[in-house]
Formats: sequence, C-alpha cells, structure tokens
Amino acid sequence: QVQLVESGGDSVQAGGSLRLSCAASGDTYSYYYMAWFRQAPGKEREGVAAISDRGVTYFADSLKGRFTISRDNTKNTMYLQMNSLKPEDTAMYYCAADAWVPLARRLVESEYGYWGQGTQVTVSS
Repeated sequence: QVQLVESGGDSVQAGGSLRLSCAASGDTYSYYYMAWFRQAPGKEREGVAAISDRGVTYFADSLKGRFTISRDNTKNTMYLQMNSLKPEDTAMYYCAADAWVPLARRLVESEYGYWGQGTQVTVSS
C-alpha cells in the first residue's frame, strides 16, 4: 500500500505559478504509476497529468504547455508545476497512485486505488 500526502496549494493571482508536491510512503513508491487529478466546485474530478514508473508523462490536452509533471524517486515525491494559472484552474488537487495503469486510461479516476487528501489551489483574476 501507498500513503499519499499533497502540499503546495495556495491562493495566487492569474498568471502566477505554483508547484504541488505529493509525498508517498509505504510500499515501493518507484514502482507505482502516479497522477494528478482536480475537482472544481460543482464539477466532476478530472485527470490533469500522469507519470509512469519510468517517468513517461501524459497530460490532459487542455493543459499541455502550462503544466509539468515530474517525480523524484529518491525522495518518494511527485510534483506538478503549474504555470500561467487561470481562474478556471481553481480546484482541489489530488494525487493518486496504483501499481499499473493502462496507457489509454492514465487519466481515468477509477484506475487508481490510492489517493491523497487533496490540496486547494485558488486562482483569482
């Protein structure tokens, strides 16, 4: 099993940047597929970005170019660098993990069995 704790959420103005972190503990983190999801008020949770155990990344089409996902297996931590933030990026951001996720489903919520508690990102105009 893996325990996940997100951090780095904050309130920023549009155009600003934030880096979210997801610290993992428990099982062998480096073997896990990881992802970021977000959920805005009144909306369904949506996939943001995913990264395989070998560092292959996958992004939601609408976020390519502004967000970067990475992981440091020596620190058991995954990151989400968010640039040029927009008010519509306001959401609770969650990290998720599972032992293996098919490439075509790396941004599908139901594929992940481990979740963090979330960190709030608020972007004001």
